[in-house]
Amino acid sequence: MRERDPYLATGPHPRMTLPTLAQSLELFRRNGGTAEPYLCHHWPRFVRTREEIERTRPLVAGTKVLDIGAHWLHQTSIYAYEGMHVAAMDLPDTLALPDVIAAAAELGISLHCNDSLERITALQAFPDDHFELVLFTEVVEHITFNPVAMWREIFRVTRPGGRIVVTTPNYYALRGRFWSVRRLLARYGGGLDVSDIVNLRTYAHHWKEYSMRELIQYFRLLSPDFRCIKAVYTEESPPAQPQAVSRHVALAIEKWLPLLRPALHVELELATKAHGIVVEPHW
Repeated sequence: MRERDPYLATGPHPRMTLPTLAQSLELFRRNGGTAEPYLCHHWPRFVRTREEIERTRPLVAGTKVLDIGAHWLHQTSIYAYEGMHVAAMDLPDTLALPDVIAAAAELGISLHCNDSLERITALQAFPDDHFELVLFTEVVEHITFNPVAMWREIFRVTRPGGRIVVTTPNYYALRGRFWSVRRLLARYGGGLDVSDIVNLRTYAHHWKEYSMRELIQYFRLLSPDFRCIKAVYTEESPPAQPQAVSRHVALAIEKWLPLLRPALHVELELATKAHGIVVEPHW
């Protein structure tokens, strides 16, 4: 019988070291498997986000973390591996899978299924001011409803001085939707393809992609208590395999001109909770 990695033992561990991709793959394999192509493709993004958070302010073992949109726990597991107390929230389509439940049990991750982010009832399990870090990564672009009630609940469980980390595609990315000349010339509208609207599930789409200015404005409108402490354009990791010359040219341009990079990373600090969420949606 194969010995388990002592740094992936059940429950939080004080060792603050990022796992490798190989360690992550092994974790999920011994717990029944996972979507490995997705994990391998997105692993550089997970690590980049974690390193960017650390540059802002280091995290310590025991930090209470909430990962909203935790999916198959690929990102979530990094924080649990480092010894943090992690709660994962997502749709039951992923969190109720046996392999996800097994991996969560090994790492001491608590799972909280929620059928809809619009009615975020799963967070009622937590008291006010509970979490020090909230991960909201690659989620905001999928939202199709008015988000105010959702943010009221997230605000409630985030403690004063806590951070909310938002990552999302950059609308003005060099290789993004904004530059789709073919759609313009074909006289198609903006946003989603009609075929995607009718053929894909709701949360499969990027319904709204943001510019950096829009994303910061989004949180300013929600509450004056949100203070943007970091707003950076993040690069794509260099490809491991040989790529077309055009791809290398695009990467070079993105490196030189941050505005055209593919993703946004924004960190909001909840310095105080004096005002709360101030928006009241109306017709």
